[in-house]
Amino acid sequence: MQCSVFRSNLKDFTYIYLIEGYEFDDLPESLRKVFGEPQLVMELELNTQRKLAYEDVKQVMANLAEHGYHLQLPPTDDETGWLDLPAKKETLL
Repeated sequence: MQCSVFRSNLKDFTYIYLIEGYEFDDLPESLRKVFGEPQLVMELELNTQRKLAYEDVKQVMANLAEHGYHLQLPPTDDETGWLDLPAKKETLL
């Protein structure tokens, strides 16, 4: 499954995965407003064997298949202490 990953210019550690063929303008307007201007991070091929840093690849793939996008919010904790992470919000809408 091919997708593009964008980061938010307004929310640190917040990303949107878009399935190939799905555009940022296809997202709900309320989500686009809180996400801000998308900045392309990478294009990648997802499969069940691929590891993602903070997300379950199977859940990302399911969301892409069902909705066309997957929203990755900031992690709730940082065991390394290297990041100054904001508290994870349950919903942005």
